[in-house]
Amino acid sequence: MEQLIRMCIPMLNGTKITLTVFFATLAFALPLGFALALGRISKIKAVSKTIEIYSWIMRGTPLMLQLFFFYFVLPYFGILLPGLAAALLAFVLNYAAYFSEIFRAGIQSIPKGQYEAAKAFGFTNGQMLRRIILPQMIKRVLPPVCNETITLVKDTSLVYVLAMNDLLREARTIVQREFTMTPFLLAAIFYLAMTFVVNKVFARLEAHYARYSE
Repeated sequence: MEQLIRMCIPMLNGTKITLTVFFATLAFALPLGFALALGRISKIKAVSKTIEIYSWIMRGTPLMLQLFFFYFVLPYFGILLPGLAAALLAFVLNYAAYFSEIFRAGIQSIPKGQYEAAKAFGFTNGQMLRRIILPQMIKRVLPPVCNETITLVKDTSLVYVLAMNDLLREARTIVQREFTMTPFLLAAIFYLAMTFVVNKVFARLEAHYARYSE
């Protein structure tokens, strides 16, 4: 038992890095993804096309490669970022691209008749978006957003390539030092616990937005 506690202490410290990357990415990528989704369906072709290309690049290249770019390539252009800042920048830009496509699909799945009905009632574009479109869109996009969020929990382990002491890196360090596989088992339990919480949160959100019937 004493050995398990001794292993858990550095892993809990590593979990702080994991959770920091997770929450910061969600906090910035979700609103950025929504803004990109609105730009993607904009009637201004230049804006729509630019965001389409951005999304293609960010979704079409590995997240690990993007981490390398922001940490190792940007210094050649005079931009030197610490490991955590480079990791957050890569994660936010990458996940915003994925979220934007989910939000775009959600917005475009709302029948045109509802837009016309809202305008007939005299709703402004802002009122229509806030009261009619967003509640239904959120209900429809929650399952894919939940999947992406669970993927984000696991992707946070990629920060090890920037020599950051996250949960998995701490576990591997203990394994190499003490020649036991137990830290990997503990790391799996940590990740499962985090994804369990994410599932519960989204289940509650889905139950809340279920009142917006089709």
